[in-house]
Amino acid sequence: MLTQLVFDENFFNYLSKTKAKDNHVGIISRILLHIRGAITKFVLSIDDCDYTVLNAEDVNNWILFLSRKGINDLTLQNIDGTILELSTHIFSCLELKHLRLCDCCFRPPPSFHGFPNLLSLELIVKFEENTQLGEFFSGCPLLENLTIDDICDVGKVKLVEIAKLRNLKVLSFLLSDLEKTMITNFSAIFELLGSLPKLQELNLDFGNCTLKDGGAKKRFSTAVPCLKALKLTRMYLNNDMELFCAFELIGSFPNLQTLEIAAAHSNSDAGPPPQVDYNTMGLLQLRSVRIECLKGLENEVCLIKYLPGSTPFLKKIVIRHYLFIAISSDEKLMFARKLLNLYRASLVVKIDLF
Repeated sequence: MLTQLVFDENFFNYLSKTKAKDNHVGIISRILLHIRGAITKFVLSIDDCDYTVLNAEDVNNWILFLSRKGINDLTLQNIDGTILELSTHIFSCLELKHLRLCDCCFRPPPSFHGFPNLLSLELIVKFEENTQLGEFFSGCPLLENLTIDDICDVGKVKLVEIAKLRNLKVLSFLLSDLEKTMITNFSAIFELLGSLPKLQELNLDFGNCTLKDGGAKKRFSTAVPCLKALKLTRMYLNNDMELFCAFELIGSFPNLQTLEIAAAHSNSDAGPPPQVDYNTMGLLQLRSVRIECLKGLENEVCLIKYLPGSTPFLKKIVIRHYLFIAISSDEKLMFARKLLNLYRASLVVKIDLF
């Protein structure tokens, strides 16, 4: 009578200690065949299991079986350094509401018209060169949660295609995997956000991309009133263009409550901090801020300085230094004093420099 099956690290670790350690395929197949009713959830997750190898033919047979059992929540995670070649059987699972694929090959057939019931989609996959994601997204009108990462960096994910998902509430994507011509001008990011009025959470990974602006920096009128959480990862705060982009992003979300920034660092010297008119930024609703991987640069202090004056409701801020550089005791003390002087007494401040 089981309806949900999870074969994860615990399952494979248990098998490794038994005589059936090399028979995971037979065991999973027998379990599936013994279930008489519907199977609504199926998780197959191999994470750092050196003794376990997934065979694409076996996985595709299981998916074909599940497509006839009313599956609506499917996870395939194959983190072993190989790309799992999936057949078109997965596109027969039209009742899917949640789909997560990791280290798989994603190749929708031309005749596929989408998953009409899909609510959440996580694709950390290899996209084929001829993949038309725009048509695929158009066939997922209810999609609310999207995480997307092209692990082979063939540039198949385009901002204009993501913009078609007007019901998105959570969006996570890696900028460096997007179409290169669109990354060069960061105004494309704001154009995307302007087309997603229901967005509540945004996670941007800047990866190794380099943001550029074709002309002088300008203010953007984009405002996303529903967005409550923003996470910026691997952002080069020593680059004035990316720092300016961070200011603009924060200022575009008037109801933002949670902010996380994880800085990245390059060998190039930091440019001068952008000239920010704090009086024009407006008041923010931030309650919690976490900023990691800081080196004490003026650009970083400029960003941190902006927050307390524009966020009267801020209750807690956590600041952590960059773990891979040595900071002397005097430098730590100087940096801590510089930061603490920026904040009011009612604010909970945690500064981790060790």
